[in-house]
Amino acid sequence: MAQAKNGDMVQVHYTGRLDDGRVFDSSQGSDPLEFTLGQGQVIPGFEDAVRGMESGETKTVTIPEADAYGPHRNELLLDVKREEFPDDMQPQVGMQLQLKQLNGESFQAMIVDVGDETVRLDANHPLAGQDLTFEINLVQIA
Repeated sequence: MAQAKNGDMVQVHYTGRLDDGRVFDSSQGSDPLEFTLGQGQVIPGFEDAVRGMESGETKTVTIPEADAYGPHRNELLLDVKREEFPDDMQPQVGMQLQLKQLNGESFQAMIVDVGDETVRLDANHPLAGQDLTFEINLVQIA
C-alpha cells in the first residue's frame, strides 16, 4: 500500500488535544482537512506525522512546541497606551484584534490585560508554548 510522501495531496481527520486532555480543534463532524505534504500548509510536526502513513491508518502523536507553534515569546507581549485605541472601543481581556505593522503586514493579537494607562496585547499564537497531541486518521492520498 502507498505511503504518503512530499507532493501528495492528503485528506485527514484529526483531533487535537492539550496536555490536560482538552480538545482544542477537530475535523470530526466536518470535511477532512486537505493539504499537500511538503508545502508547509500545516505545522511541521503534523506534516511529519502524516508523512509515511497509509490510507486508512490512524495514529496518535505528541508534537513538541518547537514543531508546533513554537515557544511563547515575551517579546511578542506589547503594551499599548489606552489613548491609542478608538474612542468607541472598550478593550476587554480576551478580545482579538487585527493589527497592521508599519510595513503593512497584518497580525493577530489578544488583549491579556487592561490597565488604567495601558493595554497589554499578546501577539503569540494562542497555542504557542504548548505540546500538542493529535489523533490522525489518513482518509485518502490523492
